Amino acid sequence: MYRTAAKRLLGGARYYYNTNYGLRCRPPQKLVLSSRFFTSEPQPFPDPHSINRGIPVVTTTETPNSLDSASSSSSTDEDAANPKANYEDQQARVLQASLPYVIKLGWTEAALIAGARDVGLSPSIVGSLTRKEAALVEYFMDDCLQRLVDKIESDESLKILTPSDCISKLIRFRLEMQAPYISTWPHALSIQAQPANVPTSFKQRAVLVDEIWHAAGDKASDIDWYAKRTILGGIYSTTEIYMLTDSSPDFRDTWAFLDARVKDAFNIKKTIQEAQSLAEAVSVGLGNSFQGFFGKGFQR
Repeated sequence: MYRTAAKRLLGGARYYYNTNYGLRCRPPQKLVLSSRFFTSEPQPFPDPHSINRGIPVVTTTETPNSLDSASSSSSTDEDAANPKANYEDQQARVLQASLPYVIKLGWTEAALIAGARDVGLSPSIVGSLTRKEAALVEYFMDDCLQRLVDKIESDESLKILTPSDCISKLIRFRLEMQAPYISTWPHALSIQAQPANVPTSFKQRAVLVDEIWHAAGDKASDIDWYAKRTILGGIYSTTEIYMLTDSSPDFRDTWAFLDARVKDAFNIKKTIQEAQSLAEAVSVGLGNSFQGFFGKGFQR
């Protein structure tokens, strides 16, 4: 019944990787306080007991590099005051830099170590990731989700498509992000299927299908909300598996398979709606017949 909590409650919230929380929101902006002026030498505090104390004169001097030095000092102080945020930022940099190595090294600790070296950090930071391979896969999933949301928000052509065409286009757009990693994606799926990783994996896919349905104009608020997302989740997963075995150029067979499954789903929906209408008509007809039968019986 509700779209992503981050979208509904926080408005401009976005998806960001966070090792501790499933909800990824835009990190708070840091306010850097700095001054373009500084005292040339420290001034002593006046003696509060002095009788003839005057107003202390503070001599200020503006230097060309004062703004840069003040900003740098302030930034350093903030990093020291919030080491956790700085550490998480370093972890995100390592995860992002590790993705190109996944193609050759897989979703492994070796890829993480290579990424750490690329960003100039010690490979020991990889040890801070309690779920190393899973963290890498989940970061990739979150990054793909963010790119999908950006696509939905920026592509005006989606609004003129039929719901089935919109769904097919967005699923294809999302799965195309996995194409460079297709040789290692079975490993990623096995990592997601591990018991410790299932809750996060399930939530990521649930948010994904919810975003797609919302982009297709779905406004259901009854039991259909669950049914639609369950069906779309099945379509996405089966297409994802089919893609692993597809050897056609540019995954042409996969997209044909996807279009057929989406079409079948909408045909089933139409069939169910027709069956419901027929059942309602039959029940109304039977009700009128019984009412007429009993009415005649009582008239006798």
